[in-house]
Formats: sequence, C-alpha cells, structure tokens
Amino acid sequence: MNKSILRSTFTLLNTDYVQLNKNWLYKNITSTFYRLYYIDAGEGRLQNADGALKLEAGFLYLIPSFTTCTYSCEEYLSQYYISFAEESADGASLFASNRKLFKIPVTEAAISAVKRLLHINPNRTLRASANPKVYEKRPVLKSFAELNELVHASAYMETNGILLQLLSMFLAPGLFLMEDKSIIHSKISDAINYIQTNLHHEITVAELAKRANHNADYFSRLFYENTGERPLPYIQVKRIERAQLLLSTTNMPFYDIAAETGFENLSYFSRVFKKITGQTPGAYKRNSLVM
Repeated sequence: MNKSILRSTFTLLNTDYVQLNKNWLYKNITSTFYRLYYIDAGEGRLQNADGALKLEAGFLYLIPSFTTCTYSCEEYLSQYYISFAEESADGASLFASNRKLFKIPVTEAAISAVKRLLHINPNRTLRASANPKVYEKRPVLKSFAELNELVHASAYMETNGILLQLLSMFLAPGLFLMEDKSIIHSKISDAINYIQTNLHHEITVAELAKRANHNADYFSRLFYENTGERPLPYIQVKRIERAQLLLSTTNMPFYDIAAETGFENLSYFSRVFKKITGQTPGAYKRNSLVM
C-alpha cells in the first residue's frame, strides 16, 4: 500500500442538495478547497484550460483544490454538492499532480455515501449565496470549518470516513497519476512530492534530476511530458498556490509567507504572485477578508 496517500486529512466545509438555473455561471474560479458533485437531473458544464466536461445525471465529479474552472448551467441542473478542505503536516496535497476535472459513473454506494453525508451534516448549506466571491472569503470559510467543532464525535468520524470513501473512487488506475507504476511516472511523482514538501527551500532542476538519476535536460523534458510544464514554472505555481492558501487561512505577515514559500525576498514574491494570479498579495488578502 502506498502510505503517502494517507498523509492528508479532509474536513467538511459544506454539503447540500440544490436546483440550479442559468444564474449558475461563475468564470475562472480557483478555490483553495475541493468540490465534489453528484448530478441527479438536468445538465451543466465544467470547463478549464484542458477542455470541458458535461455535467449530467448519473455521474460523480471532483474538482481538486487550485483547479481553475468555469461553472455554468443553461437551463436546469440539480445536484448534491460537497466542499471540503485538505490538510497535511508537510503541506503535500494528494492531488498535487492531478489538478484536473474528474468524472466517473456514480454507483449506488456513492449515492448512499453522498446522501448520508448530507443527513448527518444538516445546516451546512451555501444558500446565503452561491457566489464564490462571497463564500470563499476567509471569515466565511473559517465559520464553515468551525462548524466541525459542533458536530458529535461519531458524526465527525463518520463524515471523515465518507469523504475518504468518495475520494477513493477517483484513485482508480488510469484516473490518478500515483496509481501508474511505470518508471517514468514514479520518478516524476517523486519529484512532485519533493517539490510540494520542500517549497520553503531552494529547489533546482539539477537537484530534482539528480534524485531521478537523469541529467537536467532529459529530466526537464520528462517532467514536461508528464505534467505539461517545465520544472521551474511548475515550482513557482506551487509556491504561489501555497501562498494563496496561507493568505486565505492565516494571519501570517507577508514576509513570513514569502519565506515559507521559498522566495528570497518580499519584492520577488510580490512580482511572481501578481504574474501568476493577476493580483498583488495585498489585494488578494483584502479580497479574502471582505465579506
């Protein structure tokens, strides 16, 4: 068994059953948490840079954290939704190498799990607003997470078990990179894990290539073939994703966040942050705080 998949814990933020219409239209949303949908009627659409997925009855969908996505519905869509956060002691993310849109046929077990999660976690709705610009503010996310403190121990434990059960359905061979046991994927998976757990340090292509027992040029090409990105741009994106999470969920000073995410100074951190997100760290922080 690959014990690395057990490093993360997942905590519930929201769950509900909703019926949507054409007003459900949100473009280029990048969340710090996961979304999972079970569609039981109607049609909708998920889209990112890699393409589009049709939201349709009989399927289960997963959007990992930091996966930029556009959500839309032309007429009618009814869905069970679950949003949840991921935490790990070393900062690694289970889906770090799989930031894509997932779609699998729903099973009776999955339907029962989704409905059970909703049943034991009432009043976890987003009905006050379905707009990410509202419910992804840091105080709102904090209030969602704090609701877990009010849940009975048995329900809290069952909730965590259900989240793991549902996530396990997306780890099948062919869907999830970590399940590919080829040498190439193994080495790139190791590199990705090393990057995620060492973002506070300097990371060079030469260092990653040495770990994989390849020269830097060959490793860089191999990395690109498996991720669609060269190592250094990939590392910068992961640093900024970690910074976004820290800005959204903590009160750490900017210079501490810069150091924690491996930037040599605050000025360079700010330049890279704006290049990747289109906002300065200060603007991103303000937007995460304003209700």
